[in-house]
Amino acid sequence: MSTKPTHITKGDVLDDLGFTRAEASALKIKADLLDAILREIDKRGYSQGQLVDLLDEYQPSVSNLLQGKISKVSIEKLLYYSDRLNIRVSLSTESRMRSRTARRTIQPRTVRGHATASV
Repeated sequence: MSTKPTHITKGDVLDDLGFTRAEASALKIKADLLDAILREIDKRGYSQGQLVDLLDEYQPSVSNLLQGKISKVSIEKLLYYSDRLNIRVSLSTESRMRSRTARRTIQPRTVRGHATASV
């Protein structure tokens, strides 16, 4: 068997898989949120039953969360879970053609003011 790679990515693997930039960005955000949530759950040692109460969610949804089924949960729901777990979420954005002089902070309208964005 050859160990030579059959495909070498030239940037982002999600681009290579055919996702649009918007779809790829949404998946990355969901993955980052899910990772932070799962780390916090693990750190605190919560059981599924405790999470059902804490997240005010049905058991199947908590099970999907703990199994990392990212396609079954929205960004909005992940933000809600983050809030319930007291995880501060911030979002950073930048132009692809980044200007060194044009950099400002934008404060979007958010739930409980936890998200920030930089441009």
